Amino acid sequence: MIKKLAKIKYLPNNFQIIEKGDYVKCAVSGKNIDLENLNYWNVELQEAYFSPIEVNVRYKDLKK
Repeated sequence: MIKKLAKIKYLPNNFQIIEKGDYVKCAVSGKNIDLENLNYWNVELQEAYFSPIEVNVRYKDLKK
């Protein structure tokens, strides 16, 4: 099965699929995140994160 990158619009409590796919990329680590496992994102930056670790890294980068 070939997996396809999805295009997503991140909303405050949900996300909207703009273009169908199976996964998105973590903005910090570049890891693939299956849509069923997508739990962390930033609405303002419109980017997804693999785990709370990457969320923390991005938060610290933005505070610099």
